[in-house]
Amino acid sequence: MREALVDRGKPADYGQEIVKRRRRLTTARVELKGMTVLDFGSGNGAQTVEFVDTDCRIIAVDIDRQDLEELSSYLKRHNVNTILPVRVNGDRLPICDASVDIVVSYEVLEHVQSESETLREIHRVLKPGGEVVLSVPNKAWVFETHGTYLPLLPWNRVPFFSWLPRGIHRKFAKARIYRKSQIVRLMTSHSFEVLEAAYITAPMDVAKPLWLKKLLRATLFTGDTTTVPFLATAILVHGRKQ
Repeated sequence: MREALVDRGKPADYGQEIVKRRRRLTTARVELKGMTVLDFGSGNGAQTVEFVDTDCRIIAVDIDRQDLEELSSYLKRHNVNTILPVRVNGDRLPICDASVDIVVSYEVLEHVQSESETLREIHRVLKPGGEVVLSVPNKAWVFETHGTYLPLLPWNRVPFFSWLPRGIHRKFAKARIYRKSQIVRLMTSHSFEVLEAAYITAPMDVAKPLWLKKLLRATLFTGDTTTVPFLATAILVHGRKQ
């Protein structure tokens, strides 16, 4: 599930603005209280633990043993018993059909071996009418956030690389990237009703120094969403199982 298309993604760090932003966006769209939630591609759980106080039960699945051990250690230190870390191998989730109320998945779909297999599994485990909130990288963003396999551009945050034609991008990029219309079509074609698709503003977690980060958040990147595509690092999709 976090098995890379060409390269494994790096989980967010605990307490970053991006995980807090995703939490706000998610809780504004779905009711989590009393629900069974699947965090698909949870990584180290930095995002998962943001939902601890929402009174839901969370199954956190990932393929990376080390990340799940980090999450388990966090849960033990903080005496959290509402999150169950589960390691998965292969495409099929060890979860019964129609047993999950909500699926969340952030910056994972671009890394999986098969988008179709992943979305079919998410659809399978959701209850009828169950909801999904996921995010994917935005092609309109100025920087390629996952990096490339070009010898002179080994770092991520490669400027303008994401704007290249899809064929060239897929050949050299370390992960997929999406236009809003593309991810909406993909979700619809896998029997999800898309309720909303929104651009997530750049969190500026990696910006340095601190004064610059604060300035950018207060000017260009105010709020959690934007209508301007090139000011957004990711696309948020809220859907429902048809």
